[in-house]
Amino acid sequence: MPISVLLVDDEPLVRAGLRAILAAQPDIEVTGEAADGAAVLTLVRSLRPDVVAMDVRMPLLDGIEATRLVLRSVDRPPKILVVTTFENDAYVYDALRAGADGFLLKRAHPAEIVHAVRLVAAGESLLFPAALRALAASYGNERAREAMERAALTDREADVLRLMARGMSNSEIAQSLVLGTETVKSHVSAVLAKLGARDRTQAVIAAYESGFVAPG
Repeated sequence: MPISVLLVDDEPLVRAGLRAILAAQPDIEVTGEAADGAAVLTLVRSLRPDVVAMDVRMPLLDGIEATRLVLRSVDRPPKILVVTTFENDAYVYDALRAGADGFLLKRAHPAEIVHAVRLVAAGESLLFPAALRALAASYGNERAREAMERAALTDREADVLRLMARGMSNSEIAQSLVLGTETVKSHVSAVLAKLGARDRTQAVIAAYESGFVAPG
């Protein structure tokens, strides 16, 4: 089955551009569009997309609140890919903290846009740009550090989390650590469970905010 995508952006030209790029792929289908976050929940419930490509800044309901609304209101919610103009936008980081699964710049090349949708749909979050990594570290706090200590990750789980924070996929982590992919998946699941993280993105945020991983 193709990956179904809902496009949410208040700029018609942006939606048209994303639609043209994604619809040209045999494994991706654009099933709907919205011009504001206020329409997202209704469309998600009716269309059941696999991925929502969502702008952060919109006039009625921004991408941060729309992300929160979808995640708390929908069983088995779609993956949410934040699409924005500026990589160091604090709004983007707030959307990721709210539960968005990945990050994409509007000026990204078509191949990068397609790759981002496929990667997020597969459950492997995108690499944080350097600016976002530094922003994540700036949110460091004692509560995050204590939570990381309580997680008591094993040495191997810690290795996996560090590579997750570098944006590596399961197969790339497996190659780096000379492990089987299924073994890596087990370690990732253990890391998420110990950190109480919804997904890889939330685990990586915890890694930066706790100081477990430093930007750079």
